[in-house]
Amino acid sequence: MLVLLLVSVILVCCCQVLVAVEAPRIEMNDGNKIPIIALGTYGSAQDVQRMRQTVTWAVEAGYRHIDTASIYKNEEQIGQGIKDVVNKGLVKRENLFITTKLWNDRHDREQVVPALKESLANLDLDYVDLYLIHSPNATYEDGTPANVDYLETWRGMEEAKALGLTKSIGVSNFNVEQVNRLFANSKVKPAVNQIEVHPSLTQEPLVSHNQKLGVVVMAYSPFGFLVNRDNIADAPPPKVDDPTLLKMASKYGKTTGQIVLRYLIDRGTIPIPKSTNKNRLQQNIDILDFELTPEEIHTINKFNMNRGVFN
Repeated sequence: MLVLLLVSVILVCCCQVLVAVEAPRIEMNDGNKIPIIALGTYGSAQDVQRMRQTVTWAVEAGYRHIDTASIYKNEEQIGQGIKDVVNKGLVKRENLFITTKLWNDRHDREQVVPALKESLANLDLDYVDLYLIHSPNATYEDGTPANVDYLETWRGMEEAKALGLTKSIGVSNFNVEQVNRLFANSKVKPAVNQIEVHPSLTQEPLVSHNQKLGVVVMAYSPFGFLVNRDNIADAPPPKVDDPTLLKMASKYGKTTGQIVLRYLIDRGTIPIPKSTNKNRLQQNIDILDFELTPEEIHTINKFNMNRGVFN
């Protein structure tokens, strides 16, 4: 009897831990709900090969949102990872939130649905939860500029949603003027705008504008220059050992990276930290048990230099 009682207590505790680390969701303007943190998957060819295992580790850690794109060339590996976690009974498909993106060379209206069907085939899924226009800039396959209005591309996105191939649609790397023009000329409003946001590039006007319109902001490259950027000279602060961030980290018993991720959540954005390391995956989602003060958010905003990792 005592043994059964101990086993029951252990099971309850384990369940409480799993629930505690699973990210909550917020409602988008189309009524669908999106987790407040996502697993980023952009990376090297070596990262692609690790992605199947990474998906399992991420789901075990509590991630329910996986962000990918056709240009990342990892949709097949991610699809295998999704199948693994579903088959293992770790999570049901309907409890996962999968985002992928339309690349710049498929912006013609009639190309959108076929492009998404290709991504779905790679992922081995019937639908994705969110489909984004990766950039407002259309190109040909060789990367040269193409004269395709993103409003035409959006018509294709609306058709993809109507067909049930994606539950929500949105954009990425759109500025204020582009978002406004899309809002004024669309039947379905974008649910998300995914942009680069971190302490060195706070994007306060753009973030605020999207939020006033009811558009959820997803923040890529959330660590900014806290992580090593070998290809960028004169990387601006803050770095991982910044005294201001270290003071906050000490206060909350967290790392400076966790402070920055929490900063983005407390600004109402969805950070997309990327890692293929099991321990780091766990660390990146271990940010749900504290909140920064408005003063601390303001202090981190002061690091802004309008300097991005990507051009």
